[in-house]
Amino acid sequence: MAEPIPFPRADDTAARTLPSNVEAEAAFLGAVLIDNRVIEELVAPIKPEHFFEPVHARIYDRVLQLLDRKAVVTPVTLRPYFEADEALKDLGGAAYLARLTADGQGLLAPRELAAQIYDLALLRELVSVGRNLVNSALDTSERVEPMEQISEAEAALYRVSEGASVGNEAQPFRLSSLTAITQIEKALASGGHISGLTTGLDDLNSKIGGLHDSDLIILAGRPAMGKTSLATNIAFNCAERYLRDMADGIEPAKSVGAPTAFFSLEMSADQLATRILAEQAEISSEKLRMGKISREDFQRISFASQRLAELPLYIDDTPALTIAALRTRARRLKRRHDIGLIVIDYLQLLQGSGRANDNRVNEISEISRGLKTLAKELAVPVIALSQLSRAVESREDKRPQLADLRESGSIEQDADMVWFIFREEYYHNASKPDEPTETSSGDALAKYDAWMQRHLEVVNKATVIIAKQRHGSTGNVQLHFQSEFTKFGNLAPDSRGYASYE
Repeated sequence: MAEPIPFPRADDTAARTLPSNVEAEAAFLGAVLIDNRVIEELVAPIKPEHFFEPVHARIYDRVLQLLDRKAVVTPVTLRPYFEADEALKDLGGAAYLARLTADGQGLLAPRELAAQIYDLALLRELVSVGRNLVNSALDTSERVEPMEQISEAEAALYRVSEGASVGNEAQPFRLSSLTAITQIEKALASGGHISGLTTGLDDLNSKIGGLHDSDLIILAGRPAMGKTSLATNIAFNCAERYLRDMADGIEPAKSVGAPTAFFSLEMSADQLATRILAEQAEISSEKLRMGKISREDFQRISFASQRLAELPLYIDDTPALTIAALRTRARRLKRRHDIGLIVIDYLQLLQGSGRANDNRVNEISEISRGLKTLAKELAVPVIALSQLSRAVESREDKRPQLADLRESGSIEQDADMVWFIFREEYYHNASKPDEPTETSSGDALAKYDAWMQRHLEVVNKATVIIAKQRHGSTGNVQLHFQSEFTKFGNLAPDSRGYASYE
């Protein structure tokens, strides 16, 4: 009869108070060492940090490393790695590895054992979150900020629900490199174009490599430049690509589209929906608002509405959101709909926690840091629209610069990318001379001809200035812009122009 396994008890007090099942961990490890294929059949995402006993966590981590190298893992192949393990010596040394496989009972229900190990790990994390919440609530030695504590508690609970909070102090380079390789593989599969989510605009994709997880992207511009139009175009393109990929049977993880959340603090949800329908049906949104459309136009709108009925684009038009409330709503959307992109229109309409209301610069700094934290926490790209200062209008060259970002330099500091949208056509139209008549002078004719020649060069064109990019170079991207439909698109190949950003 097999000798009973002396299961480790790292901390008797902790073992009595924290949810754990060391016997289940030992039985599961035994099943894995007998049949390595057990890991491939798991439903619960078991990681080394889910094990309560540190020795078991180290054994499982080594198992995963060896399996990554396509090696067969047995007590014999594991032995060299644990001969010097002091904690294992207390259990009988390397012979403990052999005893794990003595009875093979874990093979009867490895999935159930894995699920129990995972659930108990989450319960331990909940205990930790609850303890920290109680301690911080009872500590009144410093500033009492209950709303901030609630926000932090919500963030901690979200991480637990995603299984991401267990043992999140640091991760080995091996795991980070695997994530990087996955992104590179995705870029390769896309034909060498993008490693992130698509913007739906080929030239912009080529310049930035797509929208990357955990990035904060600031899209800024003066009024009438098309900030909201570009943001809605990108949000629609990303959500529509995901819908198309799912219909084609592509796995969600391999799609360059994603369900998208659009937080519209300026426009109502129906106004935003009207704009998107106008873009897709290519009907003037102004005509839609005034009802000056034909039956044929209405039919096109109806068809577009039916086609987009299942579009995974979620619009939240709650006004005057605080950064804490926005993060709470974003977590909820991530949990319910697995959103992969967040768009916020626009940053200056968000509110801070209230502590910095006497100083708008500090409040904007808090908001920009909160948006970057949100991008990292949910591992999604966040596009936040921003206003520019009026200093642009006082310059002869109206092209925006980083110094024009309104109210805070921290926006530039926190952002991974800063885009400026610039339409020379807008400023050029403002300088239009009077149309010449039969009595006009030669100078007037020449002036109008020069204006018209320049007009033909800039009409229906927009420039996205990539002023900051942590992942690559800066530069300009030329886009086609149909102002009547507020729709951006790719320029024809012979119309494309590129220039370095100065």
